[in-house]
Amino acid sequence: MLNRDDLKGLKLSNPIHLAAVGFGSGLAPKAPGTFGTLAAVPLFYLLAMLNIESYIAVLVVTSVAGFWFCHVTSAAMGVHDHKAIVWDEFVGYWITMLPVLLFYPDLKSTMDIPFIWVVVGFALFRFFDVLKPFPISWLDRKVHGGFGIMIDDIVAGVFAAIGLFLIIQYWG
Repeated sequence: MLNRDDLKGLKLSNPIHLAAVGFGSGLAPKAPGTFGTLAAVPLFYLLAMLNIESYIAVLVVTSVAGFWFCHVTSAAMGVHDHKAIVWDEFVGYWITMLPVLLFYPDLKSTMDIPFIWVVVGFALFRFFDVLKPFPISWLDRKVHGGFGIMIDDIVAGVFAAIGLFLIIQYWG
């Protein structure tokens, strides 16, 4: 459960902190990572309108920015990888959803995205983010700072993307 006492140093008026806590979604009292991932879904629908090259560029930019957002915010809070910091969930989910754009390259609107893949992607990402199979668990324990906060979710997103790709390929 999110402890409000641990939020000292967090300033929602600071745009870096606001982004790091997923625009407030990470402040959910229970399951902030799940709420952060849920908040990433509508933004995925916006990003899905980009061509694949632009989508990948956004993934790179949001990952690099996330290293900084998460580092600055965790330092201000005095807690490494505070549960309220969910920018890593945003990026991890967007990485997970990359196969959808590969299988549906000619989207005319976000309504063309089969909702089942949004749900399956969500479930796969949460599965890998929560259970943290190797090497995700190792990265989570051994790598610190903003990069450390982000990298385990980036890898969880890659694993989930591979799973989603295979599911769409063979059952889609």
